[in-house]
Amino acid sequence: MEVQETRVQTDRVLTIPNILSMARLVGVPLFLWLILRPEFGGPKSDGWALLVLMLSGVSDYLDGKLARRWNQISSLGRLLDPAADRLYILSTLVGLTWREILPLWLALALVARELMLLVMVAILRRHGYPPPQVNFLGKAATFNLMYAFPLLLLSDGSGWLASLAEVFGWAFAIWGTSLYWWAGILYVVQVRRLVRADNVAD
Repeated sequence: MEVQETRVQTDRVLTIPNILSMARLVGVPLFLWLILRPEFGGPKSDGWALLVLMLSGVSDYLDGKLARRWNQISSLGRLLDPAADRLYILSTLVGLTWREILPLWLALALVARELMLLVMVAILRRHGYPPPQVNFLGKAATFNLMYAFPLLLLSDGSGWLASLAEVFGWAFAIWGTSLYWWAGILYVVQVRRLVRADNVAD
């Protein structure tokens, strides 16, 4: 993540990128409901859950690209995009861990990283800095995890396709978790530098 502030190009709320981000947020509870239906006696809806997750990934790519191309980077969009990313990751962690597709230790590792960043965000705000921006490393980690989760969900079956999905799913999960923590550690280093600079200035 980067602490530098991206230039806001519009104050409009109803832009196409923002609408795409809002649609992603609406899809979070739908995705969680679909993935947990079998746990509550309902039919297995993994195919529909995968479709929602895929559409989320497409909209995640489009909202940032369109915002830059159409000069529609907004303060709201800067909040909605990372919020949607984190909520999808959290809902997927809950769903896959509940169904015992994902081990508890991996879910806790990702949640611990998010808690660490929440503390860093609070420190930034206390020193008057804006919310952090997602950098390339953090985005790469998110993309790896967004590939890993549907593949691991697909692996909850039988046959060669499930076996192949398990191999690639775990590869993406390991890379994504490693990059997620790497990005988080770099962010902590940046925050410490800013805080030290403020203390020297005072």
